[in-house]
Amino acid sequence: MKKQETKEKVKEDKIKDRPSAEQQTESLIRILDKDIKSSKKVIVGLTRIKGVSWAVSNGICSAIKINPAKKIGDLSKEEIKTIEEFIKNPKLPSFLLNRRKDANTGEDRHLTSTDLDLRKEFDIKLLKKIRSYRGLRHALGLPTRGQRTKSHFRENKKSRISVGVGASKNKPVEGKSGGR
Repeated sequence: MKKQETKEKVKEDKIKDRPSAEQQTESLIRILDKDIKSSKKVIVGLTRIKGVSWAVSNGICSAIKINPAKKIGDLSKEEIKTIEEFIKNPKLPSFLLNRRKDANTGEDRHLTSTDLDLRKEFDIKLLKKIRSYRGLRHALGLPTRGQRTKSHFRENKKSRISVGVGASKNKPVEGKSGGR
């Protein structure tokens, strides 16, 4: 009897300890279109944003004067706004920025999320268009940074068929047809 009662109490305690739907939605903080768990430290949570590295995250915390060990959930709305504005227009040393001396504008910029993806895609298209060595390697789906191609580079290609000998799926099987 006592074992059943204790098991029931444990189950009730577990149910009480579960966060409600409102608490679960509050556990995510949205910064620059990225959901970050509120239990993470600021310095760790900012690295979840594409284009923000550990060094940039640390630079943001020191420039805005936010404690990097503070939890994201403990940030006020004003602090989150200042972080977003600072990431959009960072006043950091140029060596921390990811787009220095841009080919089009000539200025130092820091790109994040979709802007970073689009710029990278446009850069690769430009390399292909001007037929540079790197552009040709991109077009052929080969490694572009000097890796050896004798083996292993084929393993990471997802759209290609693996190299090897195997039975063709379209060929009919030759041999006896019918019964015995």
